[in-house]
Amino acid sequence: MKNNDLLNIPSVSQIMQIAEKEKFHNNRYVKYLIKQELQKYRDVAKNGRLELDRNSIIKNILSKVSLLSDSSIKPVINATGIVLHTGLGRAPQSKKIINKVAKRLSAYVNLELDLENGKRGQRQNHVSNLISSIVGSEDALIVNNNAAAVLLSLNELAEGKEVIVSRGQLVEIGGSFRIPDMIKKSGCRLVEVGTTNRTHISDYEDAITKNTGAILWVHTSNYTISGFTKEVLIEELVCLGKKKRISVMVDLGCGEVLDLSENGIPTNIVVGDVVKSGSSVITFSGDKLLGGPQSGIIVGKKSLITKIKKNPIARTVRCDKWTIALLEETLRSAQEDLVRENLTLSLLMADRSKILKRVENFLKLIPKNINKDHKMIIEETFVEAGSGTLPAEKFESIALKITSKKYSPSALSKLFRKAKYPVIGFIKNNNFYLDFKSIIPFQEKFLLSSIIEALD
Repeated sequence: MKNNDLLNIPSVSQIMQIAEKEKFHNNRYVKYLIKQELQKYRDVAKNGRLELDRNSIIKNILSKVSLLSDSSIKPVINATGIVLHTGLGRAPQSKKIINKVAKRLSAYVNLELDLENGKRGQRQNHVSNLISSIVGSEDALIVNNNAAAVLLSLNELAEGKEVIVSRGQLVEIGGSFRIPDMIKKSGCRLVEVGTTNRTHISDYEDAITKNTGAILWVHTSNYTISGFTKEVLIEELVCLGKKKRISVMVDLGCGEVLDLSENGIPTNIVVGDVVKSGSSVITFSGDKLLGGPQSGIIVGKKSLITKIKKNPIARTVRCDKWTIALLEETLRSAQEDLVRENLTLSLLMADRSKILKRVENFLKLIPKNINKDHKMIIEETFVEAGSGTLPAEKFESIALKITSKKYSPSALSKLFRKAKYPVIGFIKNNNFYLDFKSIIPFQEKFLLSSIIEALD
């Protein structure tokens, strides 16, 4: 170690004096960041590899602090074409809905207060009737995501007992969460029946014992199995459940609350149809094809939903006032003005011709000098919905293919991500693309600014 290496490292107070002039937000956090960065330089100095002088170190640290002291959550322009992009927050919310909710929650609210009688109320009451009116269930409740809805429901229906599931439905959802693990953590024991591609009603019936707590039917919403297959219908399982006095639970995953097939969104299983089948409990996501905030929705028989609400786990996975208020507005838009107010569904419903007009008009705004070194071509694309939703379906779209004399596709991708208004595109066949299926119309002016910043 060089003798003066550690001496070249400035003190926390020395950098803080300069940082305070920059008027960074939250001095305590800034001080924390400075200490972290200084420790990195000390580690380098101890190994005799410090090659920077004191002024350079101060400059580097202040630059890093400036970057990190800003909010880490930023609005981005989703140009991947994937509307329900897990990495980008899944279902985008409309400004109208967010503004309504923000005004409502800017002060105290009657989250758990019955204004009629002045007594303590239930937060679930703000949305349970709305949900039930849409899907036709006897009762409903919401939790913080569908995985929580599955775990909570299984725990109440079959804790310490067996849960029968077809081998072809033992799915893995995002983040490596698997149905067998969920069943185990819920305090139940998994009983697999049938094979990966074929399961019969007799397989379920033969597996039922005195210790069977529930039959679980799982919608394989994030993949498909084709060819020589056989799957037992939910209605058949309900009949078997009634015969054996066993609850039949259905996990619908993405959850198609509305039949949107006439609006350009393919529909597989509508929640209301599953409710009509007589299933005991049904779980599904409040975001994805409902277009609401991240949440899990549980609907079904009132007697069972009441028990689930009283389960101690229900409190650990309950939703806060923001989720409840956002979901309430989303549910109201689903009944009143689906296309205009539900941003997620309006993006998914936009057809290729409509998107093409947007792209053509947008291209007219791009400065001509940019086209000297960069070429933009309109190209037809097919995109996925995202988040394991409708995996076999492709949506028609339009993208801008950008080729550059100056930058590689990966360099272009980085330039767009680092812009003042970050843009997330994708690379395919060694070309960089901006797909307009997932670009929110009001963000086009910001996209134009980012294109000029990245390519000018």
